[in-house]
Amino acid sequence: MWSYYGTKKRIAKHYPAPKHDIIVEPFCGAAQYSLYGDNWKKEVFLNDKYDVISSIWHFLINQATEKDILSLPDMKQGDKVDDFNLSDVEKQLIGFCINSGSSSPKKTVAKYNSWNKTKIDVANNLYKVKHWYITSASYEMIGNVKSTWYIDPPYQYGGEWYHSSVSNKHIDYNGLGEWCKTRNGQIIVCENSKSNWLDFKPLVEMNGQLHKTTEVIYERN
Repeated sequence: MWSYYGTKKRIAKHYPAPKHDIIVEPFCGAAQYSLYGDNWKKEVFLNDKYDVISSIWHFLINQATEKDILSLPDMKQGDKVDDFNLSDVEKQLIGFCINSGSSSPKKTVAKYNSWNKTKIDVANNLYKVKHWYITSASYEMIGNVKSTWYIDPPYQYGGEWYHSSVSNKHIDYNGLGEWCKTRNGQIIVCENSKSNWLDFKPLVEMNGQLHKTTEVIYERN
């Protein structure tokens, strides 16, 4: 629902539909796969080791109302979130959107500010996530339940831009690949074409800011 580095909002439609009643996202970020179409109606288990992401999801799932979201201030270029009477998690949610595509929340509103529109989108879609669950743990700690596993880790090439606590420097990709293959149920793993830690296949070509990239997928039903 909000802007985040590496979001799959534009390409969520290209991924296979979930085949199980449960969706698990071990590296959930903004959870665009679970939000796509009717996927949100499933039993959705989100996890993200980055405590800022998990705190925002906890706020949206367990605390915030539509009225709460709509009452948050509009922001214009140059505004600073610290100048408003906001909780930490509200500042973090807004902070991701005042400089779209950021990997960590910002303090000052930049040119590419999506918050004023995003606020309405979050409020309108808040009902979809109220039955979801969120945890904040290393992916290896998640129970191996039979489900649709949508696994979108920081990429092997490009994942260095995430917050230092969850960047690709912390990931043993060979170990992650073996873990992915042992999941119970449907497996969908995201990466880009530079990576080879699983037998990835091309999914869709993306137009980036500087050049085209190819999103790839590993799938097992």
